[in-house]
Amino acid sequence: MKRSLIDILELSPAEIDELIATANDIIDHPAKYSEKCRGKKLATLFFEPSTRTRLSFEAAMYELGGNVLGFSEAQSSSAAKGESVSDTAKTVSCYADIIAMRHPKEGAPYVASMAASIPVINAGDGGHNHPTQTLTDLLTISREKGHIDGLTVGFCGDLKFGRTVHSLIGALSRYKNVKIVLISPTELKVPEYVLQEVLEKNNIDFVQTTDLQAALPELDILYMTRVQRERFFNEEDYLRLKDSYILTPSKLRDAKSDLCIMHPLPRVNEISVEIDDDPRACYFKQVLYGKYIRMALIMKLLEVE
Repeated sequence: MKRSLIDILELSPAEIDELIATANDIIDHPAKYSEKCRGKKLATLFFEPSTRTRLSFEAAMYELGGNVLGFSEAQSSSAAKGESVSDTAKTVSCYADIIAMRHPKEGAPYVASMAASIPVINAGDGGHNHPTQTLTDLLTISREKGHIDGLTVGFCGDLKFGRTVHSLIGALSRYKNVKIVLISPTELKVPEYVLQEVLEKNNIDFVQTTDLQAALPELDILYMTRVQRERFFNEEDYLRLKDSYILTPSKLRDAKSDLCIMHPLPRVNEISVEIDDDPRACYFKQVLYGKYIRMALIMKLLEVE
């Protein structure tokens, strides 16, 4: 039976553990997986710009022995002529075995999954959801820390529009004794629905603050995000808030020696490049882990043993 992935919460914690285990096995034994998807095709339907996510999906499919087709912007698809998401999904189902879709409109990948006859993976929809980034983040935390339960995780920057933040908070809320620290300007606080429906509903220990420096010493994970120009309604607000939090070596003086610094990327200036050589910087490892977890997910949805 066809199964898609639109929201991270569609996967049970046991299924996430299974995907992490598969990804770890791929890292340890890549040759074993090099022919797993031979003869299969992935369609990447990207209606919004992306470097990492699109190339990560493509690299994942190639490393599984499969092939890739698709487009990298709406203008190079029939959407430019007014074709609906449903019709695009039905059409592409005739050519491929699985779809990875990014779209600026929230809910578009869900609409595609309803129309398609093949699995659809949500590769990011507006400010809403980004489940494969969340799987990437969970694999990163698991590999860097050895566990996910019991960690104190700080999210810093744009917590209002950051779909990666909303998805990861949802996923972490299912692990034991996780504490969440939300660090942002007042205007970019986590939406109320995330606080009520996820954190409060699951009795998660959380605090909200505007002070990164004061929060740093207790964190096991620091998840930095950029202030996203493309999500703002006016340039004035963006310019006022864009440099709210810039992580520099001096700010890390009081941080734990085994802090794991993560970022979904792209980075603008919120993490100083001087930190790239700090052993606590995990964001480029995170990029690599993204390829492995997507390989695991593609195999799961295609029911490849």
